[in-house]
Amino acid sequence: MLFKQQALLRQKLFVLGSLAIGSLLYLVARVGSLDRLQPLCPIDGRFGPRGQDEIPLRALQFKRGLLHEFRKGNATKEQIRLHNLVQQLPKAIIIGVRKGGTRALLEMLNLHPAVVKASQEIHFFDNDENYAKGIEWYRKKMPFSYPHQITIEKSPAYFITEEVPERIYKMNSSIKLLIIVREPTTRAISDYTQVLEGKERKNKTYYKFEKLAIDPNTCEVNTKYKAVRTSIYTKHLERWLKYFPIEQFHIVDGDRLITEPLPELQLVEKFLNLPPRISQYNLYFNATRGFYCLRFNIVFNKCLAGSKGRIHPEVDTSVITKLRRFFHPFNQKFYQITGRTFNWP
Repeated sequence: MLFKQQALLRQKLFVLGSLAIGSLLYLVARVGSLDRLQPLCPIDGRFGPRGQDEIPLRALQFKRGLLHEFRKGNATKEQIRLHNLVQQLPKAIIIGVRKGGTRALLEMLNLHPAVVKASQEIHFFDNDENYAKGIEWYRKKMPFSYPHQITIEKSPAYFITEEVPERIYKMNSSIKLLIIVREPTTRAISDYTQVLEGKERKNKTYYKFEKLAIDPNTCEVNTKYKAVRTSIYTKHLERWLKYFPIEQFHIVDGDRLITEPLPELQLVEKFLNLPPRISQYNLYFNATRGFYCLRFNIVFNKCLAGSKGRIHPEVDTSVITKLRRFFHPFNQKFYQITGRTFNWP
């Protein structure tokens, strides 16, 4: 009996040993042939060829610290070469309007992993001295980016400066142009408020809005006042249309961008032919600040500067009514040209 049990145990051990040796031999043979075999589903094949449609995730966006060094000018030429970074001319420009929300729009678009923004207003096309420095000077003012990304800059003075449309056309006749507008009277008061704050900071006196916006001799709207003139959107747009077709413009609702930013950003993504990447996760309402802030990832959030959302001074209601009546026919023409209607009074 004992002899039979020992024989059975030896038989089981032999079978197990044979299986182990066989598995080991198979693994050796398999490893030896791996370099000769092509994987059935290569990673590159799943995502298509590398190129313009390949958009990296913001969470992996090329080491934020390193990009920060590039922007400060501290990166070496070797680092730039190794990371395949370039300074590209913008493929889209936010051309205006002043106090329409250009900074907010630029920062929000920068949430998209395929967008890289110029941090400062370049004022290349509206400043004769800068423009005389040439297009290469302008390009070197752009941030470092990857070839598949698009660079965007914003200089709201572009919209109202006469020479700018032709100058931009000479650089790139197919460039995409973004205009962000607000209700014209509100925008004019916001414009005044910013200038007023600057005067007060320097302990200077300044006229009331009513005195600037209304001509005291005629009691009519003072079209020589820059804040009023800027809000006549259709007059400026008509000058741009001499060089660019309306299809190359996208009108952003600046009032809606404040209260409901995501739908406006999704429209811009579509206009720029970008895959949808900005989501509600990236935007959260800050009750203390009173407007939306940006969330790039789990650790990096950003709110606009404290100067945004200034409290406007009280303006005589009769002046507001007069301004709205003045802007009304211009607004109607603006709706007609752009194909976008706003509920402006």
